[in-house]
Amino acid sequence: MNKRTKLLFFSIVVIFFMGITALSFASFFDKPKEKPLTLLEKIKQKKHLDVVILNSPTTYYIGNDEKVGFEYDLIAAFAKHIGVDLNLSVVYTVNDVLEKSRQGIGDITVAGLSKTDERMKEFKFGPIYYSVQEQLICSSQLIREGKFPKKLQDLKKLSIIVGKETSYEATLNKIKKQIKGFDFNTTLEYSNEQLLSMTQARKIDCTVADSNIFMISQRYYPKLNRAIVLSKNRYLAWIIRKGDDSLNEALYKWLNVFEYSGKMQELKGRYFTFLSLFDYYDTSMFYTRLQKRFPRYKKYFVAAGKKYNIPWIILAAVSYQESHWNPKATSYTGVRGMMMLTSNTARLLRVKNRLDVKQSIFGGAKYLNTLDKKLPKEIQGVNRWAFILASYNIGYGHILDAQTLARKLNKNPNSWTEIKKILPLLEQKKYFRHLKYGYARGSEPVHYVDAIQNYYDILVKNEIQKELQEKKKKEQALLHEKEMKNANLKLLTKKKVWIGYIDLTQKRKYRRNVKETLSLDPKKDWLLLFGPGSITLEVNHHIKKFTSKRFNMRFKYIHGQFKKIEINEFKRLNHGKKW
Repeated sequence: MNKRTKLLFFSIVVIFFMGITALSFASFFDKPKEKPLTLLEKIKQKKHLDVVILNSPTTYYIGNDEKVGFEYDLIAAFAKHIGVDLNLSVVYTVNDVLEKSRQGIGDITVAGLSKTDERMKEFKFGPIYYSVQEQLICSSQLIREGKFPKKLQDLKKLSIIVGKETSYEATLNKIKKQIKGFDFNTTLEYSNEQLLSMTQARKIDCTVADSNIFMISQRYYPKLNRAIVLSKNRYLAWIIRKGDDSLNEALYKWLNVFEYSGKMQELKGRYFTFLSLFDYYDTSMFYTRLQKRFPRYKKYFVAAGKKYNIPWIILAAVSYQESHWNPKATSYTGVRGMMMLTSNTARLLRVKNRLDVKQSIFGGAKYLNTLDKKLPKEIQGVNRWAFILASYNIGYGHILDAQTLARKLNKNPNSWTEIKKILPLLEQKKYFRHLKYGYARGSEPVHYVDAIQNYYDILVKNEIQKELQEKKKKEQALLHEKEMKNANLKLLTKKKVWIGYIDLTQKRKYRRNVKETLSLDPKKDWLLLFGPGSITLEVNHHIKKFTSKRFNMRFKYIHGQFKKIEINEFKRLNHGKKW
């Protein structure tokens, strides 16, 4: 290669590498920036959906060892749809809900909130999923007192409390401008359900609740009545954190599919539809029997449920529907006992005596377990229990017929929402004559399942309340024990003082003149009586001085708590005696 050729070759190589370098620099500077992740992509990347959720009967609560609630089931279904877990931040009042939303906590706020003009100015809402009306809810005692409100003018003389920062407050403020002399109070302390409880207990006359909340709560508070509808339809929606629309768009698309598939109707049916058939007189009787009859038999339901893998509360609810927890119950058709077993069924289950409480309950549990094993695996969850209970009531054969008919009518044979529409058709000749098991009172199992669901819900709530009460008692007992370790009760004096003291624990009386410190056992309960004058007491290491020129002084020291009392309370604690 000559010198000229070498120079040409070298020039070509240099130009080539310069071109490559230029392209590299160009690609470096021209490289497009990565797009920021959307809100939905961020949620999928962290693999969980952060949700602020209200603890209430229609939104979210802990049921029989599981999380339940109409809105909880709804948001859980959406989270499953986008392939993430739920991370819940539970709050207890609407005020807390809105405050957390203002702070930007979580991705979505789920709280049964009305989509009002005022809230839309402050928050970004997702799609509407339910409509409600605001209702004035009052104690039924007002009817007997002639004070039950029928029109807005009647509100003036009633004590009404609603939650602060709720849509109810805004509604009542509008009424306040219309009705001269009307006023109401608001609270940050109590939830909507607590206010309903206070109305039931007659601590207040009325409160306000959405129609769906009252529909569910009236089972637990049968002494409440709807008085006045205060609003037109209001629409419920979730608060979405501000930002791009990716999460909102995903919610809209999913909700449309959820509605179209019939799953929304099924969910509403589970939580709300059956309530329209509810017998509130029956509920009052149920509460009475829950206190008087149920405690005697609970141990059998728990044991039978454990043996046959049946939730014991379902078993107890079935028993109430069948016999009202009456061991000697007998129907005109010959079924008998707590679980109202037929003689043939009892023979198959090896129940020798249908009127024996334990045998009947264990027999019923075994039968429910047998029906569970018969059902196809395709029927799952709440649907499965509805099918089992309907089979217990009407017979498994008729349930098979209903499924057959559902297929002929292009309905889902494994959905209770569909089957409960099909079952009443078994009463019509044009349908039942083509079915294997023929005629059946098809409407009966529909009402039967609804009633059991109602009793089940009340039983769950009752058990939760009992657990909370037991927990509170234990906490109070521990606190009392701690306080009693340092407790003391002494009369401090250097001059003569007359004292009468009654040992309530051992029911003994003492009276004496004391010239020096007198110590009493702080582990006992005492009534103390002093004449007029001045005294000094040391109570739980605190000095207390009392003076009375003309009248005797009386005190009680019970469970470590000390208090000055009047003569009437002294007499009550002393069996009606002044001394």
